[in-house]
Amino acid sequence: MTNTDYSSFIEFQLIKPLHEALDQLGWTNPTPVQRLTIPITKAGKDVLGIAQTGTGKTAAYLLPLMNKLHYSKDEGTRAIILVPTKELARQVFNHFQALNQFLGLKSVLLVGGIGMKDQLQAIKEGVDLVIATPGRLIEIYQTKDWKTKSIKTLVIDEADRMMDMGFMPQIRKILEIIPSKRQNLLFSATFPSKVEVLSEEFLEFPERIEISPQATTAETIRQLVYKTPNFQTKLNLLLHHLKSLGDEDSALVFVKTKTNATHIGKFLDRKLSVPVSFLHANKGTNSRANSVDQLMNGDLKILVATDVAARGLDIGSITLVINFDLPIQYEEYVHRIGRTGRANRSGTAISFISPPDELHLERIEKIIRMKINSMAIPPKLLVEDTGYEEAQEMLKKLDDQRKKANPEFKGAFHEKKGIPASRAKSKPTDKKPRSESKQSGKKFKTNSPGSPMGRSKQTSSSKPKKRR
Repeated sequence: MTNTDYSSFIEFQLIKPLHEALDQLGWTNPTPVQRLTIPITKAGKDVLGIAQTGTGKTAAYLLPLMNKLHYSKDEGTRAIILVPTKELARQVFNHFQALNQFLGLKSVLLVGGIGMKDQLQAIKEGVDLVIATPGRLIEIYQTKDWKTKSIKTLVIDEADRMMDMGFMPQIRKILEIIPSKRQNLLFSATFPSKVEVLSEEFLEFPERIEISPQATTAETIRQLVYKTPNFQTKLNLLLHHLKSLGDEDSALVFVKTKTNATHIGKFLDRKLSVPVSFLHANKGTNSRANSVDQLMNGDLKILVATDVAARGLDIGSITLVINFDLPIQYEEYVHRIGRTGRANRSGTAISFISPPDELHLERIEKIIRMKINSMAIPPKLLVEDTGYEEAQEMLKKLDDQRKKANPEFKGAFHEKKGIPASRAKSKPTDKKPRSESKQSGKKFKTNSPGSPMGRSKQTSSSKPKKRR
């Protein structure tokens, strides 16, 4: 293993323009992943890097790569950086520009969702480095306006996310169209089996760099859990935490669906006196970029987003991350909360857990190898009654979990003679329970039966009594 006792960037002996850029940025001490990665990459070896998000992986591969590009005598594109999302591609591109201010290398950002005209023009004029998402890179190659014979380095960043998004066929195609003799760098926050397969196909005798155990969360992040009985109580708790944000702080709220992102974003915008926006895959590229820019420069205080924002956001003002819904992919929890507590800053990550989420929480805790502190709901917070439909939906989810664990389990929804078991003893009347808000499922359509359009007028008696 290479010497790891590098206490400053100057010891890496990078070219002068890079040191000038580092001084301009105020970077003096390399992070652990940078101390290990930069010397190995400079030596021309393949690298398999596993490190939690927010540890400085981008600069760990950009610095030695840019140093190498400066000395290269070849013409044409000499390096490719592949990333899974537009947001992360843009973030890497911004890092490159910051480090390139005294160097003069040429780069292009290749992402979908916008026209190819400007991207193709940049390719024709000649670039040293391409930063791209896999799909758009292949589209550009198929125009036959781009030659790849000079490529000497390929970087795949956020490999676990690449695999989750099903990019393996595109990556294999890219490996076919670039020279086989090259340096390969692969970085991932976690190392599931799919990433292991990719590393075996992609890397040749790599140096493995593992800064912390897989899926470890940063020590600078305070993690908390609130067990919430229903959707409406989640909304009340969300408002409670967002109202306490400091003047210089911003927050990122993660939800499961695009519909929830839109409606909860609009709900918060009405209820709070600070700028709020929402971000998901259906929004246009320019709109998504504008939301990120506004959050970065302080014009936006709160961003509600799906997992499209779980990678690539490196914004120091984000001090609070709230998981309104737990992620479907458990490893994504690490990336979500990693949007705060970056570069040794402190941050808080809060997760709201409904009854069916408790099993998922246990599995997330197993992956991150720690128990997350459970907090009591604030005494003055209004805890709403759970509507009949939402209660039934949660019961069904719990039954599904039990059936997966035990195939012989019949569950509350097991039908016997055409009647669900959950309704065999007491059949509710045709009249809707009082706990169901008139707004539920009409004005606010989400995967959850609750409504953020206002507090439901609920009482402790959610069902009318049946007359004898």
